[in-house]
Amino acid sequence: MNMRLIVIASVLAALLPTALHAQEKRSGKGLTEIPDPELNLMRGRYTVGGNNVAWFGVTMASQWQASSGAAMEGALKLGMDFRQGGTPKVSFTPTVSVTAADAPLPQASADTASAAIASVDSSGLANVSGLVQSVQVAGDENSARNVTSLTIRDGEVPAVADSGARSATAQQGGASATASFDNNQARLELQLEGVGAVQQWIRSGSVGQTIALGGNAQQVSNRLQIELVRQSMASNTPLTQNIAQAMALTRGIGPGQ
Repeated sequence: MNMRLIVIASVLAALLPTALHAQEKRSGKGLTEIPDPELNLMRGRYTVGGNNVAWFGVTMASQWQASSGAAMEGALKLGMDFRQGGTPKVSFTPTVSVTAADAPLPQASADTASAAIASVDSSGLANVSGLVQSVQVAGDENSARNVTSLTIRDGEVPAVADSGARSATAQQGGASATASFDNNQARLELQLEGVGAVQQWIRSGSVGQTIALGGNAQQVSNRLQIELVRQSMASNTPLTQNIAQAMALTRGIGPGQ
Protein backbone atom coordinates (compact mmCIF):
# COMPACT_ATOMS: atom_id res chain seq x y z
CA MET A 1 0.00 0.00 0.00
CA ASN A 2 1.43 3.34 -1.00
CA MET A 3 1.86 6.00 1.65
CA ARG A 4 2.29 9.74 1.25
CA LEU A 5 5.32 11.48 2.64
CA ILE A 6 4.28 14.84 4.13
CA VAL A 7 7.01 17.45 4.31
CA ILE A 8 6.28 19.93 7.11
CA ALA A 9 6.91 23.61 6.40
CA SER A 10 5.61 26.98 7.57
CA VAL A 11 2.74 28.68 5.75
CA LEU A 12 5.04 31.51 4.67
CA ALA A 13 7.70 29.23 3.18
CA ALA A 14 5.08 27.13 1.42
CA LEU A 15 2.83 29.81 -0.03
CA LEU A 16 4.91 32.96 -0.52
CA PRO A 17 6.64 31.90 -3.78
CA THR A 18 3.32 30.88 -5.30
CA ALA A 19 1.65 34.07 -4.07
CA LEU A 20 4.30 36.27 -5.65
CA HIS A 21 4.03 34.39 -8.92
CA ALA A 22 0.26 34.82 -8.89
CA GLN A 23 0.64 38.55 -8.24
CA GLU A 24 2.63 39.01 -11.42
CA LYS A 25 -0.36 37.83 -13.43
CA ARG A 26 -2.90 40.06 -11.72
CA SER A 27 -3.46 43.78 -11.56
CA GLY A 28 -3.57 45.69 -8.28
CA LYS A 29 -1.32 45.78 -5.26
CA GLY A 30 -1.02 43.75 -2.11
CA LEU A 31 -1.45 40.03 -1.51
CA THR A 32 -4.06 38.12 -3.48
CA GLU A 33 -5.82 35.00 -2.31
CA ILE A 34 -4.55 31.90 -4.10
CA PRO A 35 -7.42 30.05 -5.78
CA ASP A 36 -8.01 26.37 -5.11
CA PRO A 37 -6.92 25.21 -8.61
CA GLU A 38 -3.44 26.65 -8.01
CA LEU A 39 -3.20 25.19 -4.52
CA ASN A 40 -4.13 21.77 -5.93
CA LEU A 41 -0.98 21.87 -8.07
CA MET A 42 1.33 22.24 -5.07
CA ARG A 43 3.20 19.16 -3.84
CA GLY A 44 5.09 18.30 -0.68
CA ARG A 45 4.39 21.36 1.45
CA TYR A 46 1.88 21.23 4.25
CA THR A 47 1.38 22.59 7.77
CA VAL A 48 0.37 20.62 10.85
CA GLY A 49 -1.97 22.87 12.78
CA GLY A 50 -0.54 24.24 16.02
CA ASN A 51 1.68 21.22 16.54
CA ASN A 52 5.42 21.06 15.99
CA VAL A 53 7.92 18.29 15.48
CA ALA A 54 9.20 17.05 18.82
CA TRP A 55 11.07 14.01 17.51
CA PHE A 56 12.30 12.83 14.12
CA GLY A 57 13.40 9.23 13.72
CA VAL A 58 14.76 7.05 10.91
CA THR A 59 15.14 3.27 10.91
CA MET A 60 16.96 1.48 8.07
CA ALA A 61 17.44 -2.24 7.55
CA SER A 62 19.06 -4.08 4.63
CA GLN A 63 19.45 -7.82 4.05
CA TRP A 64 21.35 -9.75 1.39
CA GLN A 65 21.44 -13.50 0.90
CA ALA A 66 24.00 -14.34 -1.78
CA SER A 67 23.91 -17.41 -3.99
CA SER A 68 27.34 -18.37 -2.63
CA GLY A 69 25.89 -18.69 0.88
CA ALA A 70 27.23 -15.39 2.21
CA ALA A 71 24.72 -13.39 4.24
CA MET A 72 24.96 -9.68 5.03
CA GLU A 73 22.74 -7.60 7.28
CA GLY A 74 22.84 -3.98 8.32
CA ALA A 75 20.59 -1.71 10.36
CA LEU A 76 20.67 1.72 11.93
CA LYS A 77 18.42 3.83 14.10
CA LEU A 78 18.72 7.61 14.08
CA GLY A 79 16.72 9.87 16.38
CA MET A 80 16.61 13.66 16.73
CA ASP A 81 14.93 15.06 19.85
CA PHE A 82 13.83 18.68 19.38
CA ARG A 83 11.93 19.13 22.65
CA GLN A 84 14.58 21.32 24.27
CA GLY A 85 14.82 23.69 21.31
CA GLY A 86 18.00 24.80 19.59
CA THR A 87 20.36 22.01 18.60
CA PRO A 88 18.55 18.64 18.69
CA LYS A 89 19.75 15.78 20.86
CA VAL A 90 20.91 13.07 18.46
CA SER A 91 20.91 9.32 19.11
CA PHE A 92 22.40 6.78 16.72
CA THR A 93 22.73 3.00 16.87
CA PRO A 94 24.36 1.01 14.02
CA THR A 95 24.27 -2.79 13.67
CA VAL A 96 26.02 -4.81 10.95
CA SER A 97 26.93 -8.46 10.38
CA VAL A 98 28.47 -10.63 7.67
CA THR A 99 28.17 -14.42 7.72
CA ALA A 100 30.84 -16.43 5.93
CA ALA A 101 29.84 -18.09 2.68
CA ASP A 102 29.38 -21.83 2.43
CA ALA A 103 31.19 -21.69 -0.90
CA PRO A 104 33.90 -19.33 -2.16
CA LEU A 105 32.83 -16.34 -4.20
CA PRO A 106 33.34 -16.78 -7.94
CA GLN A 107 36.62 -15.34 -9.18
CA ALA A 108 37.33 -14.20 -12.71
CA SER A 109 39.93 -16.43 -14.35
CA ALA A 110 42.33 -15.60 -17.15
CA ASP A 111 40.18 -17.69 -19.52
CA THR A 112 37.09 -15.61 -18.78
CA ALA A 113 38.70 -12.22 -18.36
CA SER A 114 37.89 -11.25 -21.91
CA ALA A 115 34.31 -12.51 -21.74
CA ALA A 116 31.36 -10.16 -21.26
CA ILE A 117 30.72 -9.56 -17.54
CA ALA A 118 27.28 -8.53 -16.32
CA SER A 119 27.42 -5.11 -14.66
CA VAL A 120 25.33 -2.08 -13.75
CA ASP A 121 26.23 1.60 -13.43
CA SER A 122 24.53 3.62 -10.66
CA SER A 123 26.84 6.63 -10.70
CA GLY A 124 24.17 8.92 -12.13
CA LEU A 125 21.97 8.50 -9.06
CA ALA A 126 24.41 10.59 -7.02
CA ASN A 127 23.10 13.66 -8.86
CA VAL A 128 19.43 13.01 -8.04
CA SER A 129 17.71 14.89 -5.21
CA GLY A 130 14.39 14.21 -3.53
CA LEU A 131 13.24 10.61 -3.27
CA VAL A 132 15.35 7.95 -5.00
CA GLN A 133 14.26 4.32 -5.30
CA SER A 134 16.23 2.28 -7.80
CA VAL A 135 16.61 -1.39 -8.69
CA GLN A 136 19.18 -2.31 -11.37
CA VAL A 137 19.64 -5.99 -12.15
CA ALA A 138 21.88 -7.68 -14.72
CA GLY A 139 21.34 -11.38 -14.02
CA ASP A 140 18.78 -14.14 -13.56
CA GLU A 141 16.62 -15.39 -10.67
CA ASN A 142 17.26 -12.36 -8.48
CA SER A 143 14.87 -10.96 -5.87
CA ALA A 144 15.10 -7.24 -5.00
CA ARG A 145 12.73 -5.04 -3.01
CA ASN A 146 12.70 -1.45 -1.71
CA VAL A 147 10.11 -0.39 0.87
CA THR A 148 9.77 3.05 2.47
CA SER A 149 7.12 4.15 4.95
CA LEU A 150 6.21 7.21 6.97
CA THR A 151 4.43 7.46 10.32
CA ILE A 152 3.21 10.79 11.71
CA ARG A 153 1.65 10.74 15.16
CA ASP A 154 1.02 12.73 18.29
CA GLY A 155 2.18 11.49 21.66
CA GLU A 156 5.23 10.40 23.54
CA VAL A 157 8.73 10.47 22.11
CA PRO A 158 10.34 7.00 21.83
CA ALA A 159 13.05 6.14 24.32
CA VAL A 160 16.08 5.53 22.09
CA ALA A 161 19.53 4.92 23.54
CA ASP A 162 22.63 6.34 21.88
CA SER A 163 25.30 3.71 21.27
CA GLY A 164 28.02 6.36 21.23
CA ALA A 165 29.37 4.96 17.96
CA ARG A 166 28.93 6.87 14.73
CA SER A 167 29.83 3.98 12.42
CA ALA A 168 30.05 0.20 12.31
CA THR A 169 31.66 -2.08 9.73
CA ALA A 170 31.83 -5.85 9.24
CA GLN A 171 33.75 -7.64 6.49
CA GLN A 172 34.60 -11.17 5.44
CA GLY A 173 36.26 -11.85 2.14
CA GLY A 174 34.55 -9.81 -0.55
CA ALA A 175 31.42 -9.16 1.53
CA SER A 176 31.04 -6.05 3.69
CA ALA A 177 28.37 -4.13 5.61
CA THR A 178 28.66 -0.52 6.81
CA ALA A 179 26.35 1.78 8.77
CA SER A 180 27.40 5.37 9.46
CA PHE A 181 26.24 8.83 10.52
CA ASP A 182 28.39 11.93 10.01
CA ASN A 183 26.01 14.70 11.13
CA ASN A 184 25.14 15.43 7.51
CA GLN A 185 23.71 12.07 6.51
CA ALA A 186 22.88 8.59 7.76
CA ARG A 187 23.91 5.80 5.40
CA LEU A 188 23.67 2.02 5.21
CA GLU A 189 25.55 -0.02 2.60
CA LEU A 190 26.06 -3.70 1.79
CA GLN A 191 28.60 -4.74 -0.85
CA LEU A 192 29.58 -8.00 -2.48
CA GLU A 193 32.72 -7.80 -4.57
CA GLY A 194 32.09 -8.58 -8.20
CA VAL A 195 28.31 -8.75 -7.71
CA GLY A 196 26.97 -5.36 -6.64
CA ALA A 197 25.91 -3.04 -3.83
CA VAL A 198 22.84 -2.16 -1.76
CA GLN A 199 22.45 1.31 -0.24
CA GLN A 200 20.07 3.42 1.82
CA TRP A 201 20.54 7.02 2.97
CA ILE A 202 18.88 10.14 4.25
CA ARG A 203 20.48 13.56 4.00
CA SER A 204 19.48 17.16 3.41
CA GLY A 205 17.34 17.17 0.30
CA SER A 206 17.45 13.44 -0.40
CA VAL A 207 16.09 10.10 0.79
CA GLY A 208 17.17 7.05 -1.15
CA GLN A 209 17.25 3.29 -1.60
CA THR A 210 19.23 1.64 -4.37
CA ILE A 211 19.94 -1.96 -5.35
CA ALA A 212 22.48 -2.78 -8.08
CA LEU A 213 23.13 -6.45 -8.89
CA GLY A 214 25.37 -7.98 -11.52
CA GLY A 215 24.96 -11.61 -10.49
CA ASN A 216 22.40 -14.43 -10.33
CA ALA A 217 20.16 -15.80 -7.58
CA GLN A 218 20.70 -12.91 -5.16
CA GLN A 219 18.00 -12.09 -2.58
CA VAL A 220 18.07 -8.47 -1.41
CA SER A 221 15.72 -6.17 0.50
CA ASN A 222 15.78 -2.57 1.76
CA ARG A 223 13.40 -1.17 4.37
CA LEU A 224 13.36 2.46 5.49
CA GLN A 225 10.91 3.90 8.03
CA ILE A 226 10.57 7.59 8.92
CA GLU A 227 8.67 8.67 12.03
CA LEU A 228 7.60 12.17 13.08
CA VAL A 229 6.21 12.76 16.57
CA ARG A 230 4.29 16.01 17.07
CA GLN A 231 3.66 17.93 20.26
CA SER A 232 2.12 21.34 20.95
CA MET A 233 5.10 23.60 21.57
CA ALA A 234 4.22 27.18 20.68
CA SER A 235 7.65 28.44 21.76
CA ASN A 236 9.46 26.24 19.22
CA THR A 237 7.77 27.27 15.98
CA PRO A 238 11.03 27.29 13.91
CA LEU A 239 11.45 23.54 14.45
CA THR A 240 9.05 22.74 11.62
CA GLN A 241 11.21 24.74 9.25
CA ASN A 242 14.33 22.84 10.34
CA ILE A 243 12.70 19.50 9.56
CA ALA A 244 11.40 20.80 6.25
CA GLN A 245 14.88 21.89 5.20
CA ALA A 246 16.32 18.49 6.13
CA MET A 247 13.81 16.75 3.91
CA ALA A 248 13.44 19.35 1.17
CA LEU A 249 12.37 18.24 -2.29
CA THR A 250 11.04 14.84 -1.22
CA ARG A 251 7.82 13.56 -2.71
CA GLY A 252 5.32 10.74 -2.08
CA ILE A 253 7.03 7.58 -0.94
CA GLY A 254 5.73 4.07 -1.51
CA PRO A 255 7.06 0.54 -1.87
CA GLY A 256 8.99 -0.22 -5.04
CA GLN A 257 10.36 -3.37 -6.54
